Amino acid sequence: MKTIALVGTFDSKGEEFLYAKGLIEQLGFGIFTIHAGTFTPLFEPDISNEEVAAAGGSSLQEIVETADRGFAADVMCKGLAALVPRLYAEGHFDGILSFGGSGGTTLATSGMRELPFGVPKVMVSTMASGNVSVYVGTSDIIMMPSLVDVAGINKISRTVFRNAVMAVAGMVGYVDQCANETSETPDQEPVTDRPAIAATMFGVTTPCVSHAKNLLEKAGYEVIVFHANGAGGKMMEKMIDHGMFAGVLDLTTTEVCDDLFGGVLSAGPKRCEAAVRNRMPQVVSVGACEMMNFGHISTLPEKYAGRNIHQHNPANTLVRLTIEESEAVGRRLAEKWNEAQAEMTVLLPLEGMSMLDAAEKPFDGPQERAACYKAIKNGITNPLVHVIELPMNINDPAFSETAVQELLELLGGKEK
Repeated sequence: MKTIALVGTFDSKGEEFLYAKGLIEQLGFGIFTIHAGTFTPLFEPDISNEEVAAAGGSSLQEIVETADRGFAADVMCKGLAALVPRLYAEGHFDGILSFGGSGGTTLATSGMRELPFGVPKVMVSTMASGNVSVYVGTSDIIMMPSLVDVAGINKISRTVFRNAVMAVAGMVGYVDQCANETSETPDQEPVTDRPAIAATMFGVTTPCVSHAKNLLEKAGYEVIVFHANGAGGKMMEKMIDHGMFAGVLDLTTTEVCDDLFGGVLSAGPKRCEAAVRNRMPQVVSVGACEMMNFGHISTLPEKYAGRNIHQHNPANTLVRLTIEESEAVGRRLAEKWNEAQAEMTVLLPLEGMSMLDAAEKPFDGPQERAACYKAIKNGITNPLVHVIELPMNINDPAFSETAVQELLELLGGKEK
């Protein structure tokens, strides 16, 4: 029997979870319950709040005596982050569901984020119509808006909760059905065992990466493309750490610019580290590293007013980097790549980093490119890192072909 876990505050939201519990049992699934509230639950859970608190490095007694909501939340979040993946690994459940407001969402997703990719995870939340990055992180949590507060069963919440139960049951049940009946996906295409390559792409590097993807697929690889928009870079780094790829084609490293200068598409200061840390065969470049990204032009910081600005679309404003900023980007990239413990290749497109950084285009900047490339070449002293300058734009087909050739050689020189 497949089992669905319910995790949440069974004291303050006990009625809602009891309703979901009954639906799950009616559908014929097993149920596994984890109580993360401070007080006595409405029904007996499989995992008590005492166990969650202990896993978080404290005790329920200390939480009650401290009477500090922030302390309690911190302990229980740590406890769920430790317990939930362990309980899944032990086979206690196959999918997970929760309901909550801001506090309940924070609690439940702290555990959900630690589960492997592909495990069904549904979070019904009052926060789901806003920015959910703090809850989802780099996981595949499905966030469902609760529409109304999670405060009892009524004609609206009943429908929302029922749909959430049906969603997670459908995912868990379908996986079970596929395991019993077929090894094929819904569109009847067999799951392949081709080795996977991670690649990064931005709108302005699409020709480059698309051509490289086609070439790698012809060589027998599956190419997983990540949008270099902050969240995409973080997800790629996490999946590299999880051992999901045979190699990396990180040609679009623009997220570094946003991290350095306050743009909205930063992937954080650890971008470009996972492949190095895992000694992954990789070919890298400076795709779209001539710009930083902001939202609507009305959100542009005042300090960037008067700069070379390009309105990519109504919701996306780009700012051209200066010579000094370009040099800083080069230093940051060199610092990351210089730590390589396995051979890797850095490709520098001398005639432009993107569609916009090209002859007669808005961001064409020979001096800025030269400053960036000089910083990279001066900063890389590691003999394992091979720097190649190519007299072309990054979107030239020959650039993609060189990148693929270099990566195939790093992968052993063989097509699959």
